[in-house]
Amino acid sequence: MALTVGIERSEEFRVDGDLLTDVDGTLPTPVFSTPGMISMMEYAAARLVRGELPPGHATVGFEVCVKHVGGALEGAACTARAELKEIADGRKFRFDVEVRESERTIGVGTHERRMVDVPTG
Repeated sequence: MALTVGIERSEEFRVDGDLLTDVDGTLPTPVFSTPGMISMMEYAAARLVRGELPPGHATVGFEVCVKHVGGALEGAACTARAELKEIADGRKFRFDVEVRESERTIGVGTHERRMVDVPTG
């Protein structure tokens, strides 16, 4: 796979552990948190480009613009998807991202990452 606009990747996951919140006890049962959702969107985007970066490089997130439009309960099987929409200056990557539980949209938006040098040794 080459690093080109239009490539995409999906990551399946289960809503549990650190992805949950009960909003400091204000909810009767844990649910998928917004930070957890964003984390899974970032993960899918980072994994999408990781194998195509030059040696000694990685990406870091620098912008997230998402809406959390649906709920997911503890144990829900979800999928995070990222599609590379733009490459700027050879090092800035813009993605469309979403999380779905089956046919239901849980979250949707955009995410940007920047390629950085990774120190070795």
